[in-house]
Amino acid sequence: MQQLAGTKYYIIAGEASGDLHGSNLIKAMKVLQPDAHFRAWGGDKMQEAGATLVKHYRDLAFMGFIEVVMNLRTIFKNLAFCKEDILAYKPDALILVDYPGFNLRIAKWAKEQGIRIIYYISPQVWAWKANRVKMMKQCIDKMLVILPFEKDYFRDKWNWEVAYVGHPLVNVIDDAINNKPLEKLSDKPVVALLPGSRKQEIKVKLPIMLQVAKQFTGYQFIVAKAPGLDESFYDEMLKGYNNVSYVSNQTYNLLRQSTAALVTSGTATLETALFGVPEVVCYKGSPISYAIAKRVISIKYISLVNLIMDKPVVKELIQHELTPENITNELEALLHNPQRKAELANDYKALKDLLSQSGNASEKAAKLIVDFLAA
Repeated sequence: MQQLAGTKYYIIAGEASGDLHGSNLIKAMKVLQPDAHFRAWGGDKMQEAGATLVKHYRDLAFMGFIEVVMNLRTIFKNLAFCKEDILAYKPDALILVDYPGFNLRIAKWAKEQGIRIIYYISPQVWAWKANRVKMMKQCIDKMLVILPFEKDYFRDKWNWEVAYVGHPLVNVIDDAINNKPLEKLSDKPVVALLPGSRKQEIKVKLPIMLQVAKQFTGYQFIVAKAPGLDESFYDEMLKGYNNVSYVSNQTYNLLRQSTAALVTSGTATLETALFGVPEVVCYKGSPISYAIAKRVISIKYISLVNLIMDKPVVKELIQHELTPENITNELEALLHNPQRKAELANDYKALKDLLSQSGNASEKAAKLIVDFLAA
């Protein structure tokens, strides 16, 4: 492999969100180190930011127990190839972005090779698999976290000082609001439906959400279509609903003009809140999956909004509570109860302030990485 002047970084992100945050980190690091080089596993955004792309995350994402088992051979081949590529590149540092199933294996191996390891966006070990922390503490030289409670968690429970940089979504969403053109989606007030990204979860939750649309005929309900799923899948589910449509690759444009949203659990709950959109958090899994999750996940809330604020800011309708009647009641309050809307607006402001305390997360993370390597 060609020898390069300047600091060499090897970055691994295995999902779309990691590609986004990785790309913004690369941009910020290039400001501090214009001669730095980046070789990466990620996606289009990291490539556009200047990284040499080795593998696209489309070839890496296996979600769910059965999918992982069925693709074990591919996963192990990817791990072996990744190790060979890192050794050939000889990076000054390895930057791992979330994606713990793959990245923690690489971290353990890389530590044995004497490679310096920075982890940006911690695995959610405070929710489950806390036993991973002992290995993480041994292998990771610098941990950068994006949720404010994570700093206290690692210090108080594990005697590990990590750096809190703020949440990178704050800046991403501010940029979308201030600098992106708005494409109007409806003349009616809009309610956004974000039922998830996987076909299996959409089949469970979207039909329940759709039944609610019949109670609010003065509103246009718009589904954020998941990338990779055929339009025919949505067309079939939306038959008979006159005030429901869907959009592709326009989730942020949709949230910018929504009066309320029904959102499945995950990062989307935080994105919705940062856009200032009143939301109901919706979760329902198979009875077996839910029973297992209750046994292994040790957190009070399922939405990031409530976890960060450590109180029930947004309503969570989980499993048997996720019914059309309950969603209708909650949505009614979000749309027509001035006191509820005012309380939510105040809590959303406090949430954003909390996540913005450190300034621009990508810039802070970049400076910490550069300073760490220079020390």
